[in-house]
Amino acid sequence: MIYGSIIDEARATAIRSVNFSRVQMYWNIGRRIFEEEQQGKERADYGTYLIKNLAKELEPEYGSGFGERQLKFCRQFYRTYPIGNTLRSQLNWSQYRLLIQIPDADKREYYESESVNNLWTARETERQIRRLISVENDINKALTYVIAFRPRILMQGRFIDRNYSHSIVAGGFEEMS
Repeated sequence: MIYGSIIDEARATAIRSVNFSRVQMYWNIGRRIFEEEQQGKERADYGTYLIKNLAKELEPEYGSGFGERQLKFCRQFYRTYPIGNTLRSQLNWSQYRLLIQIPDADKREYYESESVNNLWTARETERQIRRLISVENDINKALTYVIAFRPRILMQGRFIDRNYSHSIVAGGFEEMS
């Protein structure tokens, strides 16, 4: 049905627009907290009371979306994305909340791009990020095991096993002289 597709497309556009307005709102709140209230400092001169007091002021009138935890996310969001023009309209607030928790900028940018290019939902973005964390944990466990049980040092592109008089190279073992 031709009319159905027009209506569906208009609804999807409206939802994206509302979602991006919400992203911009949280970014602006974060900017205001960081630049104006904290004057660009890591913390306001009067400590952690700033966000607590702001939450007490906003939450009764605007609801739980403006509590202390949410305001901390807003500040972190601004600090992670200090240039408002770089925000992607295809991402929603739930996705940005996931992304700002990735400390590595390259990994964060990768998941940001993948979310946009693959039209991931917030759940899929979270699933993919958790998969990365799981793989990294597996690699770290494996490295810990290797280091603990087979102490080797890397020397000129070779792993030297301290317990044997040979080195392990790409093609197998090589006798040491």
